[in-house]
Amino acid sequence: MINSWEYKEEYKLLRKKVIKSIDTVLKSGKLFFGKETENFEKKFLIRNNSKYGVSVSNGTNALLIALKALNIGTGDEVITVSNTAIATASAIVSSGAKIRFIDVGNDYLIDYKKIEKCINKNTKAIILVHLYGQACEMDKIIKIKKKYKISIIEDCAQAQGAKYKGIKVGNFGDFGCFSFYPTKILGAYGDGGFITTNNDNLHRKARRIRFYGIENINKKNKWNQVYYSNEHGINSRLSEIQSAILNIKLKYLNQNITLRKKIAKNYDALLTNNVLIKPKINKYNSHAYHLYVVSYKKRDLLIKFLKQKGIFLSIQYPVPIHKMNAFNKGLNKFDKNNLGNSESLSRSIFSLPIYPTLKKKDQLKIIEEINNFIKKN
Repeated sequence: MINSWEYKEEYKLLRKKVIKSIDTVLKSGKLFFGKETENFEKKFLIRNNSKYGVSVSNGTNALLIALKALNIGTGDEVITVSNTAIATASAIVSSGAKIRFIDVGNDYLIDYKKIEKCINKNTKAIILVHLYGQACEMDKIIKIKKKYKISIIEDCAQAQGAKYKGIKVGNFGDFGCFSFYPTKILGAYGDGGFITTNNDNLHRKARRIRFYGIENINKKNKWNQVYYSNEHGINSRLSEIQSAILNIKLKYLNQNITLRKKIAKNYDALLTNNVLIKPKINKYNSHAYHLYVVSYKKRDLLIKFLKQKGIFLSIQYPVPIHKMNAFNKGLNKFDKNNLGNSESLSRSIFSLPIYPTLKKKDQLKIIEEINNFIKKN
């Protein structure tokens, strides 16, 4: 059986280190805000070439905290895409703001040419989703940001290590928001997230908000010395255990991205039929390949066929956000009528396995079965 994703092979390789690190944490008597989290925050920032940052409990809260730190709430509007994970939209709704959806291009990323049409006096931010491991067209979007004086939050949940013009994602906007959900490029064995910024004031505010508004980076007023909330925040701590696991896995990040690229290169070369549309890599981009997403009109038939062969694939995402009951109420008519590409792609896209421990023989089997099916259909 070949799954769309698995972690057990990786765990076999890291098991001794992981168990030792968890044991060290449990013996330390410090389950939150200890040395493991402090070290991870420092190492992550160095790896991402970011000035400031704070770890949080998950990627969704990273987005919500970023919105709250930018004072975005009721009456405000935030632009984002419909072809994304529910988390992107959920964070906006939780902030009290209204979502304005923009269509995506054939690269699955936000169509920057359509952004200005959606900007009005209530527009406060754009959440850019660097989807599947590729960065958005940052030069054009930054010009829009400056022109209209709106904020940019980068949703980097699927793009750890991706670059645009040599700069890593998470360094272009006011905030970069990352997820360490187990399936991600840098995944914990549980939930986790991170917020990057190059603005110290925003950093301090985000750090306060992630723990009830307590000022836990001011040496004169440490959280464990003065239990005092400076502003309304939430509870979004990254545990010491997950931090310890991430400290181990961070060492293998570059190696794992290299392996993902190697697997992608094999797909590029050996999936031979042109009716299967492979990922489009944009100019100036270094794709990190969180996912290898393809498009095929007979997707459902192909997935059913592969399942019979013991190959289980996944679809990201089968239903655009604007089609979901939780997010389609009161949707702007303009938005509804201008998301055709998002809707069309949702009926044809699916993901091929690309995790670092995928065996070569398994990848070749996937490729062979797909090529055979398409040839016959």
